[in-house]
Amino acid sequence: MNFTRFEHINLSCKDIDVTKKFYQTLFPDWYVRAEGVFNGDRWMHFGNNQFYLALNNDSEQERVHQPYESIGINHVGFVIKDGEAMTKMLEAEGIEYYTMTAPETKHRIYVNDPDGNEIELVEYNPEYALK
Repeated sequence: MNFTRFEHINLSCKDIDVTKKFYQTLFPDWYVRAEGVFNGDRWMHFGNNQFYLALNNDSEQERVHQPYESIGINHVGFVIKDGEAMTKMLEAEGIEYYTMTAPETKHRIYVNDPDGNEIELVEYNPEYALK
């Protein structure tokens, strides 16, 4: 196959600055890779050298997709290094989350971004081969 890597997710958001701040809290090493204005609306590529979120400011739109209730992406998963540190940070920042368990994971943490997109933050068990 010709696949190299997963590059980005394109997200429309009500307030690009609030969304950027949320993801910056989760991933402090992320930075603005590029930004500009298209048809009067701000856009931003926010991430790292491997991956980014293409954020599009669209304050007039309303959310249509309901995760787990309609066809579409239900959540996006990110592998993290330290689930315990992540839950402590989420609590300190007042960000609501819930957890689930699975045999291959040490931590599975779920949060919603400011626009209701669910994010899974997963730390795999060290012995799990497919991490």
